[in-house]
Amino acid sequence: MITCFIRYEIDPAKKDQFIRYAWNWGTIIPRCGADLIGYFAPHEGSSTVAYGVYNVASLAEYEAYRMRLDADPASQENFAFAKDEQFVLREDRLFLKKASAPHAPKVKR
Repeated sequence: MITCFIRYEIDPAKKDQFIRYAWNWGTIIPRCGADLIGYFAPHEGSSTVAYGVYNVASLAEYEAYRMRLDADPASQENFAFAKDEQFVLREDRLFLKKASAPHAPKVKR
């Protein structure tokens, strides 16, 4: 299992648009095959950083998920909304594996 962390830099004046965008992913992402952990909007501290987090079984499954996402009409509509409203200023993806007990496989010392 790998976890995809998406770090967004958003326009702080358009936080409500980001929240709508995030809300929409709540049904789209699971339907397309990833295990959505959640989207997180600014609350306290930085007003420009937000996150989306979900799990996939492998990078190969991620590629298949992305193909389903690209073909999904609601996904296309949500991407178009983000492009039209321009509230996402930057988006970075990072793939990580759990390394802590008790969830990660035990490693030899």
